[in-house]
Amino acid sequence: MWWLLTCVLGFVRLYLDGVRVLLYQLFNRSFTLPDFPRQNGKVAIVTGGARGMGYEVSRHLASLDMHVVIAGNEEQEGLAAVKKIQEEFNQGKAGVMLVPERRTEDGFELHFGLNYLGHFLLTNLLLDVLKKSGKPGKCSRIVVMSSATHYGGRLTLDDLQGRMCYSAHGAYAQSKLALLLFSYHLQDQLWVRGDSVTINAVDPGMVDTALYDNLSSPAQLAKKPFAKLLFRTPAEGASTAIYAAAASELEGIGGLYLYNGRKTESSALSRDQRLQSKLWKVSCTLVGLQ
Repeated sequence: MWWLLTCVLGFVRLYLDGVRVLLYQLFNRSFTLPDFPRQNGKVAIVTGGARGMGYEVSRHLASLDMHVVIAGNEEQEGLAAVKKIQEEFNQGKAGVMLVPERRTEDGFELHFGLNYLGHFLLTNLLLDVLKKSGKPGKCSRIVVMSSATHYGGRLTLDDLQGRMCYSAHGAYAQSKLALLLFSYHLQDQLWVRGDSVTINAVDPGMVDTALYDNLSSPAQLAKKPFAKLLFRTPAEGASTAIYAAAASELEGIGGLYLYNGRKTESSALSRDQRLQSKLWKVSCTLVGLQ
């Protein structure tokens, strides 16, 4: 009975968040990127940069003369994306959602491992390089791709892997909440130490990408008429992430949650500093970091 109630609550929270986002997108135009100056000499690592919004982020940053590194799980897919971008210029982020219960090779629940824990580890492994690269007036930047589903997310520290009670909807929302808790905690640490590194989180809205391929058949059918009318394109969904990575007005500013090109308030739970600290310690243990 408890398992059924948890699954239903996770389902309801996620879809209520989705309805709220769709209503916003119905009455508000997508954020339009301003013109950015050339970003020569800068390096961007884009996780999941081979398709969907990640590809659009990679393509746009490359067009600004950034050196873009595409990180992902499929080497051939990444090489194909690089070739496509190169051909485009010559002529003229990673995640999963609502998958059935699965584990990564390291035994982590797939949403938690791929959407959150992998990014947590990668960021920490790159942190010394980011600190050395950043300087006052020219900070290194970290951009985290969260989601409005975090508003309905709940974090169960003694069952982060969903072993006691698995819900695909709850697992996805939890992973997006975890990203925010991590990004806010890291930014506080960086500010205390005076490091020239900023980290901001972005919400792309509801975007018509392959993430929705795991919806049930009835949900897929229900989605189709709404997708073309209300969903953002991958390029539109990527715009706020590109803005966070390149906008001069965000120089030296971190700890933000950006939606449609604007600062927005994330959930009260995401700002819980005790929960941020607990998740950080648990995450360090899980990935073997001191």
